[in-house]
Amino acid sequence: MRIISGQLKGKKILEPKDKNTRPLKDLAKESLFNIINHSNKLSVNIENSNILDLFAGVGSFGLEALSRGANQITFVENYPNVIEVLKKNIKNLALINKCKIIEKDIFKDIFFEKLDQKYNIIFLDPPFNETKVYELISRIFLANILKKNGIIILHRNNKYKENFPNEFKVVYEKNYGLSKIVFGNFS
Repeated sequence: MRIISGQLKGKKILEPKDKNTRPLKDLAKESLFNIINHSNKLSVNIENSNILDLFAGVGSFGLEALSRGANQITFVENYPNVIEVLKKNIKNLALINKCKIIEKDIFKDIFFEKLDQKYNIIFLDPPFNETKVYELISRIFLANILKKNGIIILHRNNKYKENFPNEFKVVYEKNYGLSKIVFGNFS
């Protein structure tokens, strides 16, 4: 894995040694950023954005966003083996001052309500077998942590049909064979 574009273009991102995580692949990542930058359906910009990266894994999405000019990334991860790789990636890319890591299980703790800022982009890349996506998006809505005109990006297995809260509006959806990326916001 590598950084695709921006000031860190070509830099390597370490991957986890075990197979319990599924890092965002370069093809999906490149397409995702192209959609953010060029879609007339979205009104968010990566540059100077504050981003919440849930189920961050090794940080592939957030590190790419920083390379492309994002202001700050809050990574949230609870798997100890992958947190160590995430920390190494941040250190190797000299991005410590632009990153915050929260080591929590967002399903077990009062989490969203304790965040001290609002985000332009919230990226959710839960395990493909995770069934609580509806609950997560509802909690994000209730905590009011998405900025006006902000977007939620959800990376999911293509075979699942998600149910979303009424407040969540799907703006754009892109399929990638086995996976899909859903862009949405709150109406």
